[in-house]
Amino acid sequence: MSSILRTALVSAGPACRIGILHSGLNLAPKLGTTFATRALIHTGQPNNNSLTGKRVNEESPTGTEGFHLKDSAASKQGLTTPDAVSTLPPTIVRGDWVLFHPVYSQEEIKAVEVLQREAKTISDKIAYHLVRLTRWGFDLVSGYKHKPIPADSKMSLEELRKGGYILDEKAWLSRILFLETVAGVPGMVAAMLRHLTSLRLMRRDSGWIHTLLEEAENERMHLMTFMTLRRPSLFFRGLVLGAQGVFFNLFFLSYIISPRTCHRFVAYLEEEAVLTYTRCIKDIESGRLPEWSNMPAPEIAKDYWRLAPSANLLDVIYAVRSDESTHRFVNHSFANLNTETDVNPFAIREPDMLVKGRKLGFSREEAEQYVQESHQMLEHGKADSK
Repeated sequence: MSSILRTALVSAGPACRIGILHSGLNLAPKLGTTFATRALIHTGQPNNNSLTGKRVNEESPTGTEGFHLKDSAASKQGLTTPDAVSTLPPTIVRGDWVLFHPVYSQEEIKAVEVLQREAKTISDKIAYHLVRLTRWGFDLVSGYKHKPIPADSKMSLEELRKGGYILDEKAWLSRILFLETVAGVPGMVAAMLRHLTSLRLMRRDSGWIHTLLEEAENERMHLMTFMTLRRPSLFFRGLVLGAQGVFFNLFFLSYIISPRTCHRFVAYLEEEAVLTYTRCIKDIESGRLPEWSNMPAPEIAKDYWRLAPSANLLDVIYAVRSDESTHRFVNHSFANLNTETDVNPFAIREPDMLVKGRKLGFSREEAEQYVQESHQMLEHGKADSK
């Protein structure tokens, strides 16, 4: 039984425990791998089966906030450990993450497609052009060019790199590290602002905060993974500090003004991330990045994405690209919703990568239907348990 189910059983009343247990165990095959690790939030109210069904003061007799670690014996390792894989005793949990994140099958990681959503509204066009501007500045700072290689080219690997057609492993790492230090900001800022709004207005958030925090932590774990391959210089860290300071404050103010535009901005940014990692994968598989061809996956990556012991760095980059595709899908979906009244359609479950990798988010009508299907599955599980 998963930690979330155990926590829900402890927190819930006797009648609810039976429903949670049967829902989690009986419906896991129907809901997919994400359901078993999602918090189960169900009030039993008919009006829950809607994007706007929750009342401001509606109570939830059952539910969980995520993993909760029980008291345990003190670690013999002390408060700090030198490795980047774990900051907790291995007898409790491996890794310094506690939030939900997907674990992908081989079919799923190969299902991601490079997609681009057409900007139609004024706010969408603003978000799109801001991303293009950000991309230009980022390419300039990281030295990224990736010019198309001539079809009849017979240039050597060294000539391709000197000509700006491909990047070497150092340039790829610089780009990825810089990208991930910035990519972890929007989810945390949005979650913080929604958290403060919930406190200030004394009303429920309808599940958005959790998904936003999951995104922020997921991006941070990308950074922790690639940090095992290189230690950035003081100059690089200074660039990150400046970029993070500027981006945090700009995104903070922008999210206060227009959350939907900000989610669209992040989704367009994730489109660029999927493109970047797709190009990296292509370089490795075509032999243009031999330094990474047979490099073993870092232990932190094997643990986080539950990779095979024999996994290599290419497997890691496939998993990272799938994560970015998830963020692309979720943020495009959020940008299609009413951020003040609609519930988070992914609070209970998420589609698999066969959907998220090939589709640019749910429309509001599709999100409404997805919420209804989720609650119907839970209701069906409760009925079976009686």
